[in-house]
Amino acid sequence: MANFLDLLRERVVLGDGATGTYLYELGVPLHHCLEEVNLTRPDLVARVYQEYADAGAQVIETNSFGANRLRLARYGLEEKVTEINARSVQVAREAVQGREVFIGGSVGPLSLRPADGEISRDDRQALFREQISALLEGGCDLIFLETFPALDELLLALDVFRSLSKIPVVTSLAVSEEGRLISGETFPEAVKILRTAGADVVGINGTCGPQACLHLLSKLAVDEGDLLSVFPNAGKPEFYEGRFNYAASAAYFAATVPQLVAEGARLIGGDYGTTPEHIAAMAPILRALKSAWVKKAARAISRPVVETVESKTTSISRAEEVSILELMKTKPVSIVELDSPKGLSMDKFLAGARALKEAGAAAITLADNSLAILRVSNFAAAIRVREEVGLTSLIHLACRDRNLLGLQSEIMGLGTLGFRHVLALTGDPAKVGDHPGATSVYDLNSVGLIKLLTGMNRGVNAVGRPLNGQTKFLIGCAFNPNALNFDSQLKKLESKLAAGAQYVMTQPVFDLELACRTVARLKPLGVPVFLGVMPLLSSRNAEFLHNEVPGIKIADSLRERLRGCSDDISATKIGLEVAREVRDVALEAFGGVYLITPFLRYEVSVELLG
Repeated sequence: MANFLDLLRERVVLGDGATGTYLYELGVPLHHCLEEVNLTRPDLVARVYQEYADAGAQVIETNSFGANRLRLARYGLEEKVTEINARSVQVAREAVQGREVFIGGSVGPLSLRPADGEISRDDRQALFREQISALLEGGCDLIFLETFPALDELLLALDVFRSLSKIPVVTSLAVSEEGRLISGETFPEAVKILRTAGADVVGINGTCGPQACLHLLSKLAVDEGDLLSVFPNAGKPEFYEGRFNYAASAAYFAATVPQLVAEGARLIGGDYGTTPEHIAAMAPILRALKSAWVKKAARAISRPVVETVESKTTSISRAEEVSILELMKTKPVSIVELDSPKGLSMDKFLAGARALKEAGAAAITLADNSLAILRVSNFAAAIRVREEVGLTSLIHLACRDRNLLGLQSEIMGLGTLGFRHVLALTGDPAKVGDHPGATSVYDLNSVGLIKLLTGMNRGVNAVGRPLNGQTKFLIGCAFNPNALNFDSQLKKLESKLAAGAQYVMTQPVFDLELACRTVARLKPLGVPVFLGVMPLLSSRNAEFLHNEVPGIKIADSLRERLRGCSDDISATKIGLEVAREVRDVALEAFGGVYLITPFLRYEVSVELLG
């Protein structure tokens, strides 16, 4: 068989998909140690390898990502490090016997937890050495050091590997969508350092979907001979009925392959949520592509010019907030979502809040690190909006980031400051966002949070102790009309209303028929409903939302219309046209609408307020 690096220099090579999440789909419980399956169910692991090879994968990664002593100790398997890793190579080799397929030994980060205490550099090297040695003894053709969110740890693992072997090594970074590692380096900086340190192939995997990967690759200057890998996730997962579900289709994945190659990728596969179906869809596209070397300069990433707005602090009365639910009884009410910024500059955000107020918004809604992407605290943003703009804030509360104690403390703080409007959410899992090493708490889900808020309105905390006062929250809950099982979502909504929710806010609806169906099913409930409306700005925007954002679906016919547009200006006109149609249905049926501002483009929401 040809040398792997020679093959990679000759043509673009197709990798495999996510063995771990695919094993989960085939029935291995989420809480189980997936690496142990190499010993207990080698037939199941072999089936996975065979399906990826049948789909066209030329490289198969072993089921050994987390098989280091530290992580295996959490399952009582610390004495089986060598056996599990060597067996993973053996099972892969036997599964693809007779095929021109390379076996890559997979090594992930140590994933240290606070409970692990301080672990010295020497001890961390020993952990990597034990695992990598076992994979090499098993006979792998190359090593994957993958999904590392911190450059220093990846360099440590690479240094250990280089002391043990000279077979090819692929180093993959878990980079945020903004292009920065948790250790602080930018993606281009990290790539340069890894190449200097001796990495044969450098790339990204484990945190981003296809479009974000394209954006990150565009920041790199690529010279002839540079070997890049990219293994995108199948969008962001939605946790539904005990399972993680990924939205990006195989066809959507395949459509991005030529663009990835144009940005310099030489090894392309899939990560979380990708199955043999995704790989099979990519294979014919790659075969049809000419394997010319790409030489390109890094593209300048245009950044919006933030206009400095002179801050005029006005003393706003701390009288009790006017209820938007009471307002709905007298006139149509529009509330607008405006995300707080990802950095410390609040100028554009506050300018947007002012413009929305002037255009007639009754309130702005502030998400709580939605999609697990870090932003300025919505609590702090709400204070700024009240103090400097004089506009009501509807504050989203997610259960993901705070335990029961922290949630209650924050809720009590909101109450003492006079905030009344809240939306109770479970929250997107932390691992899908820009801090994959963060943990999700989930002491409560959305129903439990609604019950907690209802109790505080009665004057008691979670354990029934009196608060020496009562909060006056108007409690909202979420509803997703785009879900595959509408009736199941409706039952969940009924449980939220029974727990004490007083109004409903929906995910964005992009289809007039679905809007009418939602009206027909929710209006009999007799509660205020704010139907979500979000203008689409381009075909790319629509494809990203449809394929990579959980809870959002856009009709094929609308996406086809947007694909036919000559430019983004034409596409935005169509997006606004559809948004106005859905908005009008919502206002006529419920007297309220929830406008969602894309990318801080508040001027688009201002148009819909007109």
